[in-house]
Amino acid sequence: MKKEFSINNFVRENVKGLKPYSSARDEYISDGSKMVFLDANENPYENGVNRYPDPQQRGLKAVLAAQKGVEPQHILLGNGSDEVLDLLFRAFCEPKEDNVISLPPTYGMYKVLSAINNIENREVLLTPDFQPDVDAILQQVDIHTKMIFLCSPNNPTGNSFSSDIIKELLECFQGLVVIDEAYIDFSSDTSWTTRLAEYPNLIVTQTLSKAYGMAGIRLGICVASSEIINVVNKIKPPYNVNELTQQKAFERVKALDLVEKEVGDILAGKKELLKVLKEISFIEKVYASDANFVLAKVDNADTRYQELLSKGIVVRNRTTQPLCENTLRFTIGTKEENEQLIAVLRMLSKE
Repeated sequence: MKKEFSINNFVRENVKGLKPYSSARDEYISDGSKMVFLDANENPYENGVNRYPDPQQRGLKAVLAAQKGVEPQHILLGNGSDEVLDLLFRAFCEPKEDNVISLPPTYGMYKVLSAINNIENREVLLTPDFQPDVDAILQQVDIHTKMIFLCSPNNPTGNSFSSDIIKELLECFQGLVVIDEAYIDFSSDTSWTTRLAEYPNLIVTQTLSKAYGMAGIRLGICVASSEIINVVNKIKPPYNVNELTQQKAFERVKALDLVEKEVGDILAGKKELLKVLKEISFIEKVYASDANFVLAKVDNADTRYQELLSKGIVVRNRTTQPLCENTLRFTIGTKEENEQLIAVLRMLSKE
């Protein structure tokens, strides 16, 4: 269901009239011809990175757009998803005035970025089955609420949010709904990028850090209407994605068959781990997961975390998070790493 929505109603006043910095590589777009570049005060001696990178990452965006079934103008790339999220705060939220809503337990950077940008973060706990509480969320909304953050599949719980619940929020909330799909490649659910035309207030963020195995290059993706992307492009640094990142990302995104095989192997490893976790004496509950990790409730998370650490296994202790008392989060590793984890868990279980 389409609704009347104008992004201009949400853009910060200082951003509306902003003229973005125009770099040398914005002013001239190569057509492939051999040119003499004397416009950007670069070192002329070729070493692969002596030239400034494409500020709009056109080649990489073209491949990503084709894979995701959107147009390149619907994509913005950033220095990791954290930069993408930070740009959204800076484009749409007025410091000391506006607020956003996040849904703990969830990704911690929403709260951190809220504080950095001096924006109130209103937290609404998920329900006991880790789903958004629509009524409670809407009760927290006022005229200064600019964004709601939904992490689906959620971190640290691993579950996906009900599509009906997300749809209700998109239709009832007059602001921006940001769906963080960092783990979508491990889920059987369809990405919300396929529904941009239905919901002009929808923003989807993704990353190459998880399924694509490129956490080290820091490449985040924002998919939204061209109107929203145009606003965020006004404030992004001109060369926020460096040349080496663009090159490595392009190579990896083109190798989609290999990525899909690795995802398949990770999901197979998760299936095996889930079976074993249910046999471990000190594990009280294993939560459903659509991600590349599993959350499990144990008898004493602090103790079990230290025991695993002493055996050379590093997991994440999530016991301090709301609704996650005495939980550990296990990322799925290689076959050998999973076998090592399983062996240690079985040994501790016998003890």
